[in-house]
Amino acid sequence: MHPYVAEFVGTAILILLGNGVVANVVLRETKGHGAGWIVITAGWGFAVFTAVLCVADFSGAHLNPAVTIGLAVAGGIEWGLVAGYILAQMAGAIFGAGLVYVFYLPHFAVTDDADGKLATFCNAPAIRKPVHNLFCEVVGTFILVYAALRMSDPVFDLGDVSGVKIGLGSVGAIRIGLIVFAIGLSLGGTTGYAINPARDLGPRIAHFLLPVPGKRDSDWAYSMIPVAGPIGGGILAALLYLSHS
Repeated sequence: MHPYVAEFVGTAILILLGNGVVANVVLRETKGHGAGWIVITAGWGFAVFTAVLCVADFSGAHLNPAVTIGLAVAGGIEWGLVAGYILAQMAGAIFGAGLVYVFYLPHFAVTDDADGKLATFCNAPAIRKPVHNLFCEVVGTFILVYAALRMSDPVFDLGDVSGVKIGLGSVGAIRIGLIVFAIGLSLGGTTGYAINPARDLGPRIAHFLLPVPGKRDSDWAYSMIPVAGPIGGGILAALLYLSHS
């Protein structure tokens, strides 16, 4: 599988399972309705584990522009591949969000809460304070990317693309899943821990485009915080990694 295809597939799986657990908890008349925050954070951790396991051997399983940019700063991927990785991640995130919408369509129809419907696609802060929200996304993503860099395994035999030097081997799937679970439990209560520009922006675009019954606006005023914060956190993590590697 070409690494760009792998990033598309892996990110689509990530969003299908990650946003899927949010839909299962938030939307009306599902089996998991009202199951709570622990189910959501566990579901996201397992989503990351599954997605990484599926594609790690083909692309290094970045599945996140902040990870890709952080690895590029750290010398783990050639800059010439970054745009292709990010485009594939964004496309996969939009596609995965569309799958969640189709999968839970009857439950979208019986749910009146427009904010809850939006939450099945993208993030919103618990308390809207843009500077603090940005800080939280920077810190959460810093932990994610620094931990990923510290545990990264060399990646070889990536088909037609030879510029990927480090990434998450399949053995790292459980470890990165647990890291995301930890971030969600400890740091997710303020912004919903996007920690991934594609995870938020891709599904937000899908929410804007799809005929979600009774939907509200897509909250574009907040949309750049889950993009800029994770990218900043990823770069800071890479710089710290380089300072002692």
